[in-house]
Amino acid sequence: MPLANPFKAHEEHSRRAVNTHKVLTAVSYLLLLITALYYTFERPHEGKHARRTIWGQNDAHPSPFALNSVIVTIYWIVLFILQIGYQWHLYSNNAVYVAAAANVGSHFITSNLLLFGFVHLWVRSHFWLALLLLVINFFNLSAAYFRHSTTPRFIHIPVVSGPLAWNFVALYWVGAVAVHAHNLPARIVANIFVWGILVYGLFFLVAYKDYTIGFELSVLAAALGVAQFFTKVIAFQWIFAFVIMALLFLTSVAVAVPGVLGRDPFKRGEIVSEDRERAPLLADN
Repeated sequence: MPLANPFKAHEEHSRRAVNTHKVLTAVSYLLLLITALYYTFERPHEGKHARRTIWGQNDAHPSPFALNSVIVTIYWIVLFILQIGYQWHLYSNNAVYVAAAANVGSHFITSNLLLFGFVHLWVRSHFWLALLLLVINFFNLSAAYFRHSTTPRFIHIPVVSGPLAWNFVALYWVGAVAVHAHNLPARIVANIFVWGILVYGLFFLVAYKDYTIGFELSVLAAALGVAQFFTKVIAFQWIFAFVIMALLFLTSVAVAVPGVLGRDPFKRGEIVSEDRERAPLLADN
């Protein structure tokens, strides 16, 4: 009997599959949470490379994509709290919510494990390997987004759009450290690449009418702008970051308000959705 694809969407899941998701989501969540908390305050005590805390590495490598620790930490605290709510839906009596939560469960578990490995590599200065795990996770989360673009928002935000937005910005963050982007030519290149954050956000706002990822990227752009301002005041990078933040925020508001007021002619994901049988998941919760 062939093994079932754990990433495939199902309208219903067996009790065994749901119970498996309950256990694995909780274990992977705690694994990442405890690891992130520990290395936020403590550095590794083994290894041959430079060993620092998560934000110690950020401060030690003031690249054009270094981030503000306070803003990003708050961002992840909110995500971790919302992810508790996501896991609660696996215990719901509503079959639609259980199916929606279980459908993204494998992506959530994979993301947690990849980020667990990323943190260990990052704090031990294995930047290229850390970047590789982020690249893999980017594809994992992108697949989750495109396969489950109409998942209810209280599941979509903590499991899909929130981690995906951070992962995209983290590719710049870790990539800049990996290539030692500290000189003037690197900063000029960064002044161009930073606009990729705006383009990426606008893609989801236009194609999916997903204002959640727009707001998330605007927060992360703010984290970039604040960090760059205090790193190098006379530079374009922090100015561009704040412009990107403002454009994403305003565009997200423009997309969000009609939907909240019930006047949006297109539901989230409707532009690309082909499976009309999943209509219960189209609700804008």
